[in-house]
Amino acid sequence: MNIWLLTLLLILLTSYLLETATSVLTIRALSVPLPEEFSTVYTPAEYQKSQDYTKALTVVSLFESGLSTFLTIAFILLGGFTYLDIWTRSHADTELLIGLLFIGTLLCLSFLSGLPFSIYKTFVIEERFGFNRTTVKTFVFDLLKGAILAIFIVGPLLALILWFFNNAGPHGWWLCWIGIIIFSLVIQFFAPVLILPLFNTFSPLEDGPLRRAITDYAHREDFTLQGIFTMDGSKRSSKANAFFTGLGKFKKIVFFDTLLEKFQPEEILAVLAHEMGHYKLLHIPKNIAASIIQQGIMLFCMSLTLNSHDLSQAIGIHTPSVHTGLIIFALLFIPINLLLSILFHFLSRRHEFAADEYALKSTGTCRFLVNALKKLCATNLTNLTPHPLVVFLHYTHPPVLERIRKLQKMDTKSYKDNY
Repeated sequence: MNIWLLTLLLILLTSYLLETATSVLTIRALSVPLPEEFSTVYTPAEYQKSQDYTKALTVVSLFESGLSTFLTIAFILLGGFTYLDIWTRSHADTELLIGLLFIGTLLCLSFLSGLPFSIYKTFVIEERFGFNRTTVKTFVFDLLKGAILAIFIVGPLLALILWFFNNAGPHGWWLCWIGIIIFSLVIQFFAPVLILPLFNTFSPLEDGPLRRAITDYAHREDFTLQGIFTMDGSKRSSKANAFFTGLGKFKKIVFFDTLLEKFQPEEILAVLAHEMGHYKLLHIPKNIAASIIQQGIMLFCMSLTLNSHDLSQAIGIHTPSVHTGLIIFALLFIPINLLLSILFHFLSRRHEFAADEYALKSTGTCRFLVNALKKLCATNLTNLTPHPLVVFLHYTHPPVLERIRKLQKMDTKSYKDNY
C-alpha cells in the first residue's frame, strides 16, 4: 500500500479519535456543580438544562464527525476520486474548468452529507431547548442564498487559486497569496453593505437613552461611529449577541434585537465597551495579519504537494493535477492546521481578556460587564465548565468563569490602588 495513503488514513483516524476524546472530556466535565458565581442566575433546573444542551450538541457533532471521517475514507478506498476525476475530465476541456468542476462536486457532496445534521440541530435540538425560531422557509432560503454566494464569491476565489498554480509555476503560491489578501480585504469592506443584509434586516437604533449613552461613550473614546444598528436575530434564534463589522467607512455596531430585549442599557454599554476594546487595542488588524500569515504558510506548504505523482497515486489518480493536489493537501494539512489553530486560539483568548480589561477601565466598573456575561450564558445556555484540554484546543474565548473572576480581581485591585 502507498505510504502516503497510509499517512492520509492515519491523519483522518487520529483526527477523529482526538475529536472523540475531547467530546468525552466535555461530557465528563459537565458533572461539576453549579459555580457559586451563577447561583443567582441559574436555578438547578436551568443549570441542568444548559448541561443537557451542551451534551446534546456534543453527541450530534461527534456523530457528524464520525460519518464525515467514514465517508472520506470510504471515498478514498473505493476509488471515488478516480471516478470523479475521469467524470470531470469528460465534461470539461481545460484544467481550470476541470478543477472547478472537481472541487465543486466534492463541496456539494460534503454539503449534502452535513445537511441532515444541520436540519437536526436546527429543528430538533435548538427547538427542544427553546432557541429555534427558524422557519422551514427561512432555512431553505438561507441555503439558496448561501449557494449563490458560494458561486459568486468562493467560485472566483477558487478559480484564482487554480489559475495561479496552473500558470505561474514556482511563483504561484505567493502570487496567489497576494490575490487572496486583496480579495479578503475587499470582502471585509463590502460584507456589511452587500452580504449581511441578504440574511438579516438591519435597522438604525432608535433615539433614546441607550443610543445617547452609546454616542456619549463613543465620543469619550474618540471613536467615530458610522452607524448603530439592530439586527433581527430573533428571526432565527432567541440567542443574544452583538458585534462590530466592516472596515473603514463601512464599519458599524450591531446589536441583536434579542440582546436589546433582555439586557439593561448599562449592560449593553458594557458589551459595547468590550467590543470597543478589541477595536482600540488593534485586535482586528492583528487578527487580519495573523490570518494573512496563516494563509501564506498554507499556500507555501500547498505548493510543495501539487503535481506530486506519489501523492496523486495515494487517492487513486494516475495523472497529477493542481485540483487533486489541493484535496490531498487539505487532508495532509489537518495536523499542521491544528497546531496553528492552537496558537491563534491562545492569542484570541488573550485578546478577550485584554478587551475585558479595557471595558473595565473605560466604564469604571466591571459590575455591568459581569452581569452581561452571566445573562449571555443563561440566555445562550453556555457551557460553564469546559475541560481545560478542550479550551486549549478549540476555544477562541476564555471560559466565562475565568473572565468573570479575572474582571472582579482587576476591579478590586483598581479600587485598592485608588483608595
